[in-house]
Amino acid sequence: MKIGVVSDSHGDVYAVKKAVESMGDVDKIIHLGDYCRDAERASKELERDIIYVKGNCDFTYNVDSDKVITMDDKKIFITHGHNYRVKFNYNSLYLKAREIGADIVLFGHTHLAGIFEKDGIIFMNPGSVSRPKGPYPTYGLITIDNGIISPRIVELL
Repeated sequence: MKIGVVSDSHGDVYAVKKAVESMGDVDKIIHLGDYCRDAERASKELERDIIYVKGNCDFTYNVDSDKVITMDDKKIFITHGHNYRVKFNYNSLYLKAREIGADIVLFGHTHLAGIFEKDGIIFMNPGSVSRPKGPYPTYGLITIDNGIISPRIVELL
């Protein structure tokens, strides 16, 4: 099972499409918000289903801020992160992940890519495909194989 994750496109549909095309053969594509309309347009133009949540800049969208999906027997918590104040620390996000029994947490908002693990839960922020705070736009890839979760950050050059 292979999952592609993008976040914080902020109106750059081209960047979302470039990231999705760069991912190759993925089973699911997830957009973590800011902007929902980019996910909708990319989905339509690429004829691919994209799961998405709203971010802090998507206030006019009637879309969930959080979603939980299960893939390959792994529970994945999807959120933009702003409601959990991820720019300050990850405590609220961690507590929510524990509460729902998540194996993987996907969040954005900070525009900083990173992966860490705490108490067996894998946290991934794919960064931003259009406005990175690092040197390059980035996205995330997660492979789940025989119960083993392997996340990585990919630079979008």
